[in-house]
Amino acid sequence: MKKFRIAIFASGSGTNAEAIMQHFTQHEQIEVGLIASNKADAYVLQRAQNHQVPAITFTRPEFYQTEIILSVLMQYEIDFIVLAGFMWLVPDYLVKNFPNKIVNIHPALLPKYGGKGMYGIHVHEAVIQAKEKESGISIHWVNEHYDEGAIIHQAKCTIEANDTPESLAQKIHHLEHRDYPVVIEKIVLQSMR
Repeated sequence: MKKFRIAIFASGSGTNAEAIMQHFTQHEQIEVGLIASNKADAYVLQRAQNHQVPAITFTRPEFYQTEIILSVLMQYEIDFIVLAGFMWLVPDYLVKNFPNKIVNIHPALLPKYGGKGMYGIHVHEAVIQAKEKESGISIHWVNEHYDEGAIIHQAKCTIEANDTPESLAQKIHHLEHRDYPVVIEKIVLQSMR
């Protein structure tokens, strides 16, 4: 039986990609079939190599002005796309070819603290500056706009008075690594029924 294949798009070090690859290493029905990055020096490419997962890189013109990425995804028989620290807006042609088959994770409780420029430490700085009592993660469907797709899952953590953007980032990473692989598995298994 052919396994259901996931492509992970990532721009950075790839700790979420790592957690997802580990989660599906021995899975009977699902596998990570490709890592795709818009940065040739992203550490996620090393992580892909460590897990023997094929990896590709691409440029902005390739991503936005051609449909090369779509051809590559077809070539690798990809069924589902996961964004894990991927900073570019997904172009229409991918959203249309993967309807309800692209998910993203955001390091805050959407709809607050989302949108262009709201990523990584910038989010945690904004949350702490606003004196929020809690933050968390939002796993959501991807559409043509930053962070506006329907929310699938949220998990929360408390913000203590002495938390810094860096300590909050650690709490958020813990939630991401714990929940993202499990939620992906659930969505994929449902879509296979």
